[in-house]
Amino acid sequence: MADSTSTASEAGDAPVLFREAMTVRGKRIGFAQLNAEKSLNALNLAMIRLLDAQLQRWAGDPAIVCVVLHGAGEKAFCAGGDIRGLYRSIVEHRGPPPNHDNLAFFSEEYTLDYRVHRFPKPVLVWGSGIVMGGGLGLMAGASHRVVTETSRVAMPEITIGLFPDVGGSWFLHRLPGRIGLFLALSGASINGHDLLVAKMAEHFLRATDREAIFAALTTLAWSGEADDDRHRLTALLDGFSAQAQAVRPASNLHRHAATIETLCAGDDLAAVHAAITGYAGDDIWLQKAASTLRAGSPTTAALIWALRERTRGMSLAEVFRLELVVALQCCAHPDLAEGVRALLIDKDNTPRWTPATLAEVTPQWIAEHFAAPWSDSLVSLGLDA
Repeated sequence: MADSTSTASEAGDAPVLFREAMTVRGKRIGFAQLNAEKSLNALNLAMIRLLDAQLQRWAGDPAIVCVVLHGAGEKAFCAGGDIRGLYRSIVEHRGPPPNHDNLAFFSEEYTLDYRVHRFPKPVLVWGSGIVMGGGLGLMAGASHRVVTETSRVAMPEITIGLFPDVGGSWFLHRLPGRIGLFLALSGASINGHDLLVAKMAEHFLRATDREAIFAALTTLAWSGEADDDRHRLTALLDGFSAQAQAVRPASNLHRHAATIETLCAGDDLAAVHAAITGYAGDDIWLQKAASTLRAGSPTTAALIWALRERTRGMSLAEVFRLELVVALQCCAHPDLAEGVRALLIDKDNTPRWTPATLAEVTPQWIAEHFAAPWSDSLVSLGLDA
C-alpha cells in the first residue's frame, strides 16, 4: 500500500522519522522511527518533543488505528537517554535544583512515557537490539512489546549513579517474585526470552521478519475499535511466532529463578546487597551481576530500595512525579556526574562515590533525594489524565 509521510520525516537526518501507511480498509498505521543510529537511537530532548507531539496528533486522528515505534539500524531500538548531554548540563549549571535544562528533559521524557502507557490505540514497540533505560521506558507502556533474538535489555543506572527511572519504579516492581529488584540492583543484561519470562514482553519474533510484519499490518481489517484492533494485532504477531522458536536463546531468569529469589529474599537492603555481592557460584551471568552491584553507586542502591518502599500503592502518575523529584536531586548530588565521568567521559571506570559504601549512606542523605525542589503547582508533568 502507498505511504504518506509526515512533515517531520522529509529530511533524512531528522531525529525521528514519521510515516503513515494506508490499510486495506482505508485506515492508517503510524510509524515512528528513532533516527539516531550512530548513538544507538539514544533519546534527546528534540526526539522526545517530536515523538510526544506526533503521538498526540495520532491519538486524536480517528483514521490512525495503530502506532509502531522502532529504531534506525539493526543494533538498537533505543540505548537510553542522552547521558552525555545530561552530564554537560550538570557540570555547566551547578547549583541547587531544579536545573531547568534537566527539568525539561526528565519531565518531558516522563510525560512521553506516560502517554505511551495511556495511549488509546494499539502501540507496537519493536524492541530488537539494545533496549536500555529510556528505551525500556518507551517499551514498557506499549500494548504490544516485541523482542527478538538480538534483544539486549538492561536498566544499568547503578553504574552511573542514577536509578531505574522512566517508570522503572512502577514496572520493575510488578515483575514476578523479586526479579525487578534483582535487575534494578544488578543492572543485569537480559535477552528476549528473559523478557517473556519476566512478562516485560509478549511476543518473541525473528529480527529478520520486521519488514514483513510491518507490511502485513496494512492487510489487517482494522475496525477503529481499540480492543478489537488489539486482538487483531495480537493474532498477526502470534502468526509469526512459531518460526522464531529456533532462534530463541536460553533464559537466565528462568534458569536462575530460585537463586534470584534467594539472593533477594532479605527484609532490608543490607542483607540483599550482601547476598548478591557475596555470590560465590560459578555462573558467569550471576558473577557479573554481583560485580556490577559491588562496583555500583551505594546511593543508587539505597534509592532503588527506598523507591520500592515509597511507591507501594501509588498510581503510575504518582510514581512518575516522584521519580522526577529523585532524578533532579540526583543531578544536584555528586554520584550521577561522577558516574558518567568515569564511565563515558574519562572512561577510567573508577568512580569515586559519595558516600563510598552502603554502610555510610544515611537516612538523611536519602531523604534529601526525595525533597521536591519546587512548589506543587510548578510541574504537572501532563499526568493528570
